[in-house]
Amino acid sequence: MSVIFIFIDGVGLGKAGPENPFSENRYESFEILTDGFFNFDSRPVIEKGRLFKPIDANLGVKGLPQSGTGQTALFTGRNAAREIGKHFGPFPHSGIKPFLKKESVFHAVKEAGKKPYFMNAYPPIFFEHAKKRNRWSCTTLMTKSAGLKLNSTEDVLNESALTAEIVQNAWREKLGIDIPKISPTDAAQRLLNVVPDYDLVLYEYYLTDKAGHKQKHEDAERVLKPLDEFLLHIIKNKRNSDTLVITSDHGNLEDLSTKTHTRNKVPLFVLGESVQVFENTESLTGVKDGIISFI
Repeated sequence: MSVIFIFIDGVGLGKAGPENPFSENRYESFEILTDGFFNFDSRPVIEKGRLFKPIDANLGVKGLPQSGTGQTALFTGRNAAREIGKHFGPFPHSGIKPFLKKESVFHAVKEAGKKPYFMNAYPPIFFEHAKKRNRWSCTTLMTKSAGLKLNSTEDVLNESALTAEIVQNAWREKLGIDIPKISPTDAAQRLLNVVPDYDLVLYEYYLTDKAGHKQKHEDAERVLKPLDEFLLHIIKNKRNSDTLVITSDHGNLEDLSTKTHTRNKVPLFVLGESVQVFENTESLTGVKDGIISFI
């Protein structure tokens, strides 16, 4: 029994309409998870084996939610924005880094005597820049701090890791790294092949946030189509004993009328046994404890 945690950056529940990519195109995985449509008016679903509910990403703090504080709240259960009195990002503020270094979901899994794994891989240029500046994202900081390795090109070639865009084209086309292109279904199966070896497997998809800032429907569709196929394969092929958790850190892509983040609620999806442990989760800060309850 394992937990598959898919973190999708910058996806909230927006109003139905022409500026919402989820209204303009159909994405089967989101429709399965929400009973037919995915927007501001979607009703919560709480039934045996499946849960969907909107959760708060504003955390009682004025202004637009940001990745640094939102992801820290998501991965540590601490209200990072309230701790420093503001939303902050994209990287974690110095005042909240200690939470990621000591209190993350990865730390909790290890303290329980279990094995966490971060599925993302990073190209050589990432390691060069991050080490030079000592500037790490929330996911990479908590991974390093929990004593876990950050995957690289070798792990992609060994099929034990995935690149950020799922299908591996950016590394080859933009960085000249010799790795094969794969389909979203192949990528999803690669993740599922890794899951039995760990108790928690996390995969981060941040291209959704980048597309939201660009405000173009073609960019939104370009990043949502492979994500949809990727999620569909996981939904349909995960082991019955495994729990799938999908959520986001703040809104953005659901409203292409603005290039900024939004204050919309974000979705929480859970598929698996005992989804009721998330029934009272109302914000980002409750996701960590819900995941740990399955470990």
